[in-house]
Amino acid sequence: QLQLVESGGGLVQPGGSLRLSCAASGFTLGYYAIGWFRQAPGKEREGVSCISSSGGTTNYADSVKGRFTISRDNAKNTVYLQMNSLKPEDTAVYYCAAIHFPIQTMCTTSWEYRYWGQGTQVTVSS
Repeated sequence: QLQLVESGGGLVQPGGSLRLSCAASGFTLGYYAIGWFRQAPGKEREGVSCISSSGGTTNYADSVKGRFTISRDNAKNTVYLQMNSLKPEDTAVYYCAAIHFPIQTMCTTSWEYRYWGQGTQVTVSS
């Protein structure tokens, strides 16, 4: 059974940091581009970041550029999202998703990702 499981969410004060993890089971994550998405209450889901299957290409939404870093450890079948300088507007449920794309050096959060995790809540509040 192909599955993605996010972890690492929680409550953090503004300016704080969290590291989200996206662990895959049932398939080899290294063959897939991975995206991180978030959805805040009453808002549409938005793409936050993505990383190509090779790991050599990353992209970020303007709202998180310079604060968030996506990385992958294919040996651990896991992708990470390091979130620094968190703001209240970063509060949302964060999801990771996977898509098999034949070009290993590309990624975009605009693709139709095939596999999704259940999400992890991130709350930034004092």
